[in-house]
Amino acid sequence: MSDRTIIRKRAFPYVLRPARPDSVPRVPGPNLRRERGWAHTEAALTLAPRLPFQVLLHVLFEHAVGYALLALKEVEEISLLLPQVEECVLNLGKFHNIVRLVAFCPFASSQVALENANAVSEGVVHEDLRLFLETHLPSKKKKVLLGVGDPKIGAAIQEELGYNCQTGGVIAEVLRGVRLHFHNLVKGLTDLSACKAQLGLGHSYSRAKVKFNVNRVDNMIIQSISLLDQLDKDINTFSMRVREWYGYHFPELVKIINDNATYCRLAQFIGNRRELNEEKLEKLEELTMDGAKAKAILDASRSSMGMDISAIDLINIESFSSRVVSLSEYRQSLHTYLRSKMSQVAPSLSALIGEAVGARLIAHAGSLTNLAKYPASTVQILGAEKALFRALKTRGNTPKYGLIFHSTFIGRAAAKNKGRISRYLANKCSIASRIDCFSEVPTSVFGEKLREQVEERLSFYETGEIPRKNLDVMKEAMVQAEEAAAEIARKLEKQEKKRLKKEKKRLAALALASSENSSSTQEECEETVEKPKKKKKQKPREVPQENGMEDHPSISVSKPKKKKSFSKEELVSSDLEEEATVSVSLPKKKKSSPKEEAVVSDPEETGNKSVSKKKRKFSSKEETVSSGPEEAAGSKSSSKKKKKFHKAPQED
Repeated sequence: MSDRTIIRKRAFPYVLRPARPDSVPRVPGPNLRRERGWAHTEAALTLAPRLPFQVLLHVLFEHAVGYALLALKEVEEISLLLPQVEECVLNLGKFHNIVRLVAFCPFASSQVALENANAVSEGVVHEDLRLFLETHLPSKKKKVLLGVGDPKIGAAIQEELGYNCQTGGVIAEVLRGVRLHFHNLVKGLTDLSACKAQLGLGHSYSRAKVKFNVNRVDNMIIQSISLLDQLDKDINTFSMRVREWYGYHFPELVKIINDNATYCRLAQFIGNRRELNEEKLEKLEELTMDGAKAKAILDASRSSMGMDISAIDLINIESFSSRVVSLSEYRQSLHTYLRSKMSQVAPSLSALIGEAVGARLIAHAGSLTNLAKYPASTVQILGAEKALFRALKTRGNTPKYGLIFHSTFIGRAAAKNKGRISRYLANKCSIASRIDCFSEVPTSVFGEKLREQVEERLSFYETGEIPRKNLDVMKEAMVQAEEAAAEIARKLEKQEKKRLKKEKKRLAALALASSENSSSTQEECEETVEKPKKKKKQKPREVPQENGMEDHPSISVSKPKKKKSFSKEELVSSDLEEEATVSVSLPKKKKSSPKEEAVVSDPEETGNKSVSKKKRKFSSKEETVSSGPEEAAGSKSSSKKKKKFHKAPQED
């Protein structure tokens, strides 16, 4: 080996491998390293990474379900035969011979998976990843080479944990194979579950990245400025239609009134020009905001050369004019809305260049974040891409300005200074967009200061007056911005306190209303419980007086007993027993329910009936009559049975 070879070997961590001569065909396979043949030219030497045999090469793979650590078999063979690794990736059997799963750590939940994904994307070593690597990697860090897919996380691991990390080359191919066969490497993991986990993590990760402050969403600005431009075109087109349509009847009005919205209002108000008189002059002055124009319209209507028009045509013209007027009014309200949104989202940019131009820049860039990423040279020609590529193709002069041409600064500058002021203005717009994008509290202080700088630069081009330095202006802006931020914070605190007070009052009112409702329902329940008791107590007293005993429920039960005949002794004993039961149950009447009272009152009545039965059987006609009004008022059913006993003596 020559001296040059030794020097090269010491200078670079590569081993010089001889290339095959041209006569030997290049056939990929395991015998490639065993091929003999040396090339004597230095250009034919192939370089391969020099990896000592004792160094263990591991690969870290981040998946939606967890972290996986894999070890590569035959490190030196794989590092030398990169084309073979590319072929073995697609074949599962060959890939298993190369890669071996060392450890797998699944995530506890989707929230933990999202936290780890955010940490990996930002190049931060999460605690779970740190514990996983320290647990499963060998303790001797010098003998370990860790392959990772992202260079940022590799640099963080090497800095914090001390493991040598490698990216690209063989590692990228191995990770591609692991991604393809991961569900076969991990036991219990299917392809369907892995895809579901990836889909869920992807949705949550993108949702977390897109989630910004609701009040500072620039999508509304993009839509509103696009709608504003579309409304300008539509109102222009419709106004020209109204001018042509109404011009047949009153052609002189076109020359007097130039504004489209005012022309449509006048066409709607005037209608038939022959009906225009001195009484409508005051209303004309209100619409035109000019007395001379109103007088000119009145004079022109008297000597107009327009054709006569029918009533139905006038109705259609007036209805269409009202539509155009409503569109122009909506355009004004939309412009007001755009101003309010720009003051919330990009106050510095709107203070510097205006709401409309700033919104067009944001819409053309796609978002405020994209605009903040653009350099000043891109912001300068933003909107003039067609002219730029045409100039590059024809090797002509590139455009000096794009959308910022609509700014007042470029219009006020001289022709020779338009390019310089546009470049300076683009620089300030780039600064303002970055301040708006990355500041926590939005304020227009920086935009106003930047606008002052552009004004000073414009006066410098015209008069030669030296402007202030940027450092001094920014120091003043920082002081004012801090004061403005403190004031905004105080206002927000006051608003939050007011909101909390209103919330407390609302909750107290709800609690009071619920307590009142509950008390009223309790009172109603008590009333409903008390009312039936009173009625049921009164019923037993009133029913015997009005309806007699035939309506009483106990009679239907006692009627079958009347058919039985008893002896005197049995009747007397039964009467005594009934009287005893009545005397025992009388004290319990107060506590019993109305139904029980009715049931208790039955024995007295049945006792009376049994007494009347005895009298009917053993007494004469006079005794039954002299039995008193008590038995007569007892029941009608008993009187019916009396008739059966007394019919025979009457017939005799």
